Amino acid sequence: MADPNVAGQAAPESDVAAGAAPKSDVAAGAAPASPNGSIRPMYSRVLLKLGGEMFGGGGVGLDPDVVHLVARQIAEVVRSGVQVAVVIGGGNFFRGAQLQQRGMERTRSDYMGMLGTVMNSLALQDFLEKEGIATRVQTAIAMGQVAEPYIPLRAVRHLEKGRVVIFGAGMGLPYFSTDTTAAQRALEIGAEVVLMAKAVDGVFTADPRHHPDAELLTRISHREVIDRGLKVADATAFSLCMDNGMPILVFNLLTDGNIARAVAGEKIGTLVAS
Repeated sequence: MADPNVAGQAAPESDVAAGAAPKSDVAAGAAPASPNGSIRPMYSRVLLKLGGEMFGGGGVGLDPDVVHLVARQIAEVVRSGVQVAVVIGGGNFFRGAQLQQRGMERTRSDYMGMLGTVMNSLALQDFLEKEGIATRVQTAIAMGQVAEPYIPLRAVRHLEKGRVVIFGAGMGLPYFSTDTTAAQRALEIGAEVVLMAKAVDGVFTADPRHHPDAELLTRISHREVIDRGLKVADATAFSLCMDNGMPILVFNLLTDGNIARAVAGEKIGTLVAS
């Protein structure tokens, strides 16, 4: 069910906002210039969560133009020295909850959704490698011919070598969303922030489609999100982030250059931080 607090939210993959004082080795406000001179990173390791619907350009399947846009933005960030891991939804192919509403058994429909995330992961890997960025896909379900198994220490090693790591197949378990996967993977690999990339600008005080005076929230605490009944991520994912002090930054992916702006700590979107 769409979240009324997030402008233009089209699906339940969560509409977050977050970013927070970095836990990185680089002091806030003193980030060094990147090797290519274009980005001054605030974070050294991030987890980027991408909604699957965006990969389809609003339809079913893949929109190559969107995937290319995302790959180009990620490549720019990686060249600046930031370690990037990615979790992608599968809503452009299958969404388990919606299939269940049409009578399909939930466990089976969730597994179909996981396969959709793998297709998106392989597509992004291909576009990233065309940008010259070494990329590995790790899946929570064994798919030895197309991806590595999910092994946290191996994922960290890839990141340390400057490779992008894309986590596919969700948690490998039904009833868990890719939002929850993003939160769990971010904690396990030691990411400093979850970057929730959406097709909207962030979290608003009300749905601006019906409330023209609704305001974009630039920063809010985890506790305030709960007290005000706002939707940032699904309950399990949000609890993981809140309990472990993981900041979440929700921002508009479709604005070119926004991933770099998020990594640089610029004031875009909504930052959820304790």
